[in-house]
Amino acid sequence: MPHGAHRKSSLVATAVAAVGVVYGDIGTSPLYTLKEVFNGPHAVAVTPTNVYGILSLVFWALVLVVSAKYVIFITRADNRGEGGIMALTSLALRVLPAGRRAWVLSTLGVFGAALFYGDGMITPAISVLSAVEGLEVATPALRHWVVPISLVVLIGLFLMQQRGTGSVGAIFGPVMLCWFAVLAGLGVNGILLHPEILGALNPLWAVRFFVEQPLLGWLGLGAVVLAITGGEALYADMGHFGRRPIKYAWFSVVFPALYLNYLGQGALILDHPDNVRNPFYLLVPEPLLYPMVAMATLATIIASQAVISGAFSLTRQAIQLGYAPRMQTVHTSEREIGQIYVPGINWMLLGAVIALVVGFHSSSALASAYGIAVTLTMMIDTVLAGVVVLYLWKWGRARTFLFLLVFLTVDVAFFSATTVKILAGGWFPLLVGAAIFILLTTWKRGRELLNDRIRADTMPLDGFIQSLFHNPPPRVEGTAVFMTTWLEGVPRALLHNLIHNKVLHERVVLLTVETADVPYVPENQRITLDELDYGFYRLKVKYGFKDDPDIPAALASCAEQGMRFEMMATSFFLGRETLVSRIGSGMPSWREKLFILMFRNAGSAADYFRIPPNRVVELGTQVEL
Repeated sequence: MPHGAHRKSSLVATAVAAVGVVYGDIGTSPLYTLKEVFNGPHAVAVTPTNVYGILSLVFWALVLVVSAKYVIFITRADNRGEGGIMALTSLALRVLPAGRRAWVLSTLGVFGAALFYGDGMITPAISVLSAVEGLEVATPALRHWVVPISLVVLIGLFLMQQRGTGSVGAIFGPVMLCWFAVLAGLGVNGILLHPEILGALNPLWAVRFFVEQPLLGWLGLGAVVLAITGGEALYADMGHFGRRPIKYAWFSVVFPALYLNYLGQGALILDHPDNVRNPFYLLVPEPLLYPMVAMATLATIIASQAVISGAFSLTRQAIQLGYAPRMQTVHTSEREIGQIYVPGINWMLLGAVIALVVGFHSSSALASAYGIAVTLTMMIDTVLAGVVVLYLWKWGRARTFLFLLVFLTVDVAFFSATTVKILAGGWFPLLVGAAIFILLTTWKRGRELLNDRIRADTMPLDGFIQSLFHNPPPRVEGTAVFMTTWLEGVPRALLHNLIHNKVLHERVVLLTVETADVPYVPENQRITLDELDYGFYRLKVKYGFKDDPDIPAALASCAEQGMRFEMMATSFFLGRETLVSRIGSGMPSWREKLFILMFRNAGSAADYFRIPPNRVVELGTQVEL
C-alpha cells in the first residue's frame, strides 16, 4: 500500500474510533433536545416561525460553539498533544508569571474540573432515561417500567467498569457510526415531509425569533444548549485520537448527521404539532420502534462510558497534580496505558446516578438540571484559551479581544439562560462542583502547609552527612530508599530508623517524585541521580500528569546511569504521619479538620507507586499542621 494511502486509512480508522468515544454525549442529544424546547418549563409555542427559529439557533450553536470554538480553535491549544481543562490550565499557567492572575486562572481551571463530576453524574442518567422512554411511544402501558429498566442498565454499566472497557471498546466506533447513519437516515426521511425546512440554516430565522420574542428566545437558549452538551468532550479526548481525526469525524460524520436529524424532527413537528411530545421516536417508523429503543440505549451506554472513563482520567490527573489524595487505581489493560478504574469514583458516580434517576423520574425533569455546569465549563475554557492565544500564540490584544468577544458572548448567553434552571434542579451539578472544588483546593492547600511544616522541622541533609563521619553508625548490606518531598533535608523515616535500629544501609537513596505540567515525561528525562558522600544518593523521578507512576520501573532505568537496584536487597522506608490540628495552622478550623480526614483516608503510597508490599517499612510520626 502506498504511504499516502496508508496514512489516509489510518486517519479514517482513528476517526471512526473517535466517533465512538468523543461524540457519544453530543451524539445522543437529539433524543431530548427539541422535546425539551417545545415541552420544557419554558416551552416554545409550536408555530412555523418558532420551529424555524429554534432550528436556526441549534445550527448556529453547533457552528459557533462546537465547530468554531472547539474543533477549529481550542483543539490547537494542546499541551503536548493532550487536551482537557487541566491540560489547558497547565498550558495557560506556563505562559503567565506567578502572581494573582495565575492564581485566578488556576482556581478557574480547578473549578471547571470539579464541575465535570456533576456533569458526569447527569449525563448517564438523562441519556439512558431518554433512550428507554421510547418504550412509552411504542407502548404507553410500559411507562412505569422506564425507571426500573433504566436503573438496571445503569447499574450494569457501572458494575462493568472493574472489568475494563478493552473487550467492548472496539465496537464503540462501529456502533456509533451506525447510530449516526440512522440519525441521518431518519432526518432525511423527515425532511421529505417538508423540504423547505432546509431554510432554517438561514441565521435570519434565529434573529427574527429573538426580535419578535426576546424573553422567550433567551429562555429557549436554556433548552437549545442541550444540543451542544458534550461538545467540550472532544477537546478532553484529544490526547487519545489527535486533532485531525476528531476534526475529520466532526465535519464528515457527526455534524451532518446531527443536524439532518434535527431538521427531520422539525419537519415532523411542522407536519403535526402533536409530534412535539417525542419528535425523535415519532420520526421512527412504527415497526422499527423497539429495535430503535435498543439501539438508542446502546448508544447512550457508550456515551455514558466515555463520561465515566473521563472521570477516572481526571481523577488520576488531580492526584498527580497534587489536588487529590491517592486513591486505589486499577489498570484494566496490560496493553492500553490509559485504561484505568478508580473504585471510589465509580461507586460515587453510581450512587449519584441512581439518586438522580429515582429523584427526577424522567429525562424532561433531568433536563432542568442539565446544561448549567457545561456552559460554565465552556466559559472557563474560553477564558483560559484567551490567555493562550494572547501570550503563547502572540495574537495581539485586538485579535484576542475579538476572540473573547465572540465566544464569551455566546457562552454568557447560554449560561445566563441556564441560570433559570437552578431552582428546578440546576443546583445539583453546581452543588457537586462546589463540594469537589472545596475538596480539591483543601487537599492542595493542606499538602502545602504540611510540606512547609515538615521542612521547617527537618535537619539539613549536608550537615547530617558530615556528622556521620565523626560518629559513624554500623552499616548493613543492601539499599534503603527513603521517599521524601524535599531532597535537601533528612527524611523523618531515616532519623527514626537510625535512632531505633542504630544502623544505616550501605546505600541510602533519598527519592522524591515530581509531577511536571505536561501530560507525559519522556523516559530519557525521567531520572535525575546525584551521588553524595557516605553512600548517600539523591534520586528525582519526574512524571507527567497522565503518566502512571511506577517506582520499581524507574529504579530499573537507573542502570543506564550506572546504579543497579536488586529489588530483593532494597527496602523502601515510608513515613506515616499522624496529623494533629493546631490554632493558626493557615487554614480555617473546619478546613483543617477536613484535610486531616482526607489525609487519614488517603490510599497507600506503596500501592500507588507500585512498590512491592514485602519491601516496604512504614515508620510513624506525629506532625502538627
